[in-house]
Amino acid sequence: MAPTPNGITAVVHDPEPSSSPQAHHLSTLAIHGDDHLNRSTDVAPALHVSTTFRYASNPSDLVPAKDLKDPLPTDAHIYSRHTAPTSTRFETILTPLLGAPCLTYSSGLAAVYALYVYLNPKSVSIGDGYHGCHGVLGLHQKLTGAKKLPLDCPEEELQKGDVVHLETPVNPTGEAFEIKKYAEKAHGRGAWLFVDATFGPPGLQDPFMWGADVVMHAGTKYLGGHSDMLCGVLATKHEGWIERLRDDRTYLGSVMGSLEGWLGVRSLRTLEVRVQRQSESCEKLVHWLEGMRQDSEGLVGKVVEKVHHASLQINDMGWLKKQMPNGFGPVFAITLKSESVAKSLPSTLELFHHATSLGGVESLIEWRAMSDKTVDTRLVRVSVGLEHWEDMRDDLLRGFKALEEKGRDTL
Repeated sequence: MAPTPNGITAVVHDPEPSSSPQAHHLSTLAIHGDDHLNRSTDVAPALHVSTTFRYASNPSDLVPAKDLKDPLPTDAHIYSRHTAPTSTRFETILTPLLGAPCLTYSSGLAAVYALYVYLNPKSVSIGDGYHGCHGVLGLHQKLTGAKKLPLDCPEEELQKGDVVHLETPVNPTGEAFEIKKYAEKAHGRGAWLFVDATFGPPGLQDPFMWGADVVMHAGTKYLGGHSDMLCGVLATKHEGWIERLRDDRTYLGSVMGSLEGWLGVRSLRTLEVRVQRQSESCEKLVHWLEGMRQDSEGLVGKVVEKVHHASLQINDMGWLKKQMPNGFGPVFAITLKSESVAKSLPSTLELFHHATSLGGVESLIEWRAMSDKTVDTRLVRVSVGLEHWEDMRDDLLRGFKALEEKGRDTL
């Protein structure tokens, strides 16, 4: 259970219904977790655009900056580079959804950089994953000389204060790693476990349950859910970290804009229903494709070499079903048997926009080489939206047929 500022108790880890009348599930908290911030009769919260805020008119109510302590009063705003009403409301809703105090940033990579600045690790153990995080780590290395270690490095290479940077499910394949295993490895050496849970948003997995020290979400994806906002989030249960991260953010300047905060509040209302529907549809598509792929003489089997997704990790289901009990994520990838087919497939589809990013209500497909210099050029990444899964299945089938009918020499 996790208390929220208005006294509502969030059901974060307990799978059994609570008998307490104050206990609410995530879908309810996403709609009512900010009720105590309402100051008007508006049902939809207002968008606040001011960058500066009047101090109290009564001198006895003035609190100097050196005396301000977390949790900050939700209406004690001074300057928007520190806090602002709309982003505060967004963070207030996110806190029980993530199961820990949190802080928002202007993008996911801004959040990653902020954490590296705060922890200042001498070594970072990291896997392939999202190339943008490696770019941020490169900046940290230029400034500090930090060492990059493989994700599965010998534990003896980790020292106190180092970071294990774990992305799960991982970009671009949607495959998953066991959080508990890496938490034990990091903590056994006095290192921190940082989990990028962008592909496994609230409702699908809770990294804190398995030992994460800090959780990051590129809120641009599922927290936003409509392909119209940039956002990053850090959440941690360590006492004092959010307060110090907020101080750092004030000088890094990487705060969310008011419009993005307002869009985020709108989006969180439907987070659980969106993500679970997308994840369910994704799993159906993945298993249909995998079944078709296994017929080597069939339409799909002739061109698809491998389908990637956590739901296909059959040997890992012992821990994976516990880590992701409500679905294995809405993103999967396909490795085609040739680059030309991977490059051509997106243009044959009607219901999948050929675009980068993910997490929106619309389905996307990307020939991943368009945005990632390091990826296999035969790979396409698919972000499953809210269209009916059978319509998406039929669209993919039409796409494979269109390639065959065009008589491409790679088929």
